[in-house]
Amino acid sequence: MPTHPDRRFAELTFDDFRRLATDPSLSPYEKIGFPDEYREGYEPAIFADIEAKLPPLSGRRQQVVLDIGPGCSELPAMVRRRCEENAHTLLLVDSEEMLAHHPDSERVRKFSGRFPDCPGLLAEYAGGVDAILAYSVLHYVFPSASVHAFLDEAMRLLAHGGHMLISDIPNVSKRRRFFSSPAGREFHRTFTGSDEPPEVAFNGLEPERIDDAVLLGLVARARAAGYDAYLVPQADELPMANRREDLVVVRP
Repeated sequence: MPTHPDRRFAELTFDDFRRLATDPSLSPYEKIGFPDEYREGYEPAIFADIEAKLPPLSGRRQQVVLDIGPGCSELPAMVRRRCEENAHTLLLVDSEEMLAHHPDSERVRKFSGRFPDCPGLLAEYAGGVDAILAYSVLHYVFPSASVHAFLDEAMRLLAHGGHMLISDIPNVSKRRRFFSSPAGREFHRTFTGSDEPPEVAFNGLEPERIDDAVLLGLVARARAAGYDAYLVPQADELPMANRREDLVVVRP
């Protein structure tokens, strides 16, 4: 891990990612908003964690799989290979600039735009998607757009028996709990090279960041709509598992 945060990738917007996607000076990881140290070498473990939580991707055949905001690193290529092995139809939603990194194929369909602002996809595949993946996406929706609309429209796409994984969500509440622990303080010392303890303040408002209330609210919203929903931890070997978590939604 780097010894200091890379501010080039802070507070990115959809239009920022469009710009990054066409910058030839950037690595594939930098194009999706991460310093190389945060993703290089980790993506096989990330993919294994995704497979464990998204059964239709590897455990079934001839499914419809939707990847929301796939970006252009090796991770979406791993998803694509698994889809090819299992004769799945793969749907990709991202900017035109990001989608240009993905080769065309008979079983791959591309929808350009910022989800859920893709009416063609929503109309054609309502109730017909078996697996939905949105990896490291939700925090770019919040707070400038509605995470409720994102969740609602994604759930409408799920087929009965379908699974959705909204993954790698930074949770400031989880982060506070971690950095108030002995393990978190030691992590902070290693990360920053400083003996100064991390600043941790509970019971404060941080309106720009996702916290327990936002995530538990999404779980409650999904359940109230008739779906099963769970917050689940990331595998320990993932680079930010100590301060991020995943939302799993299943349509019975």
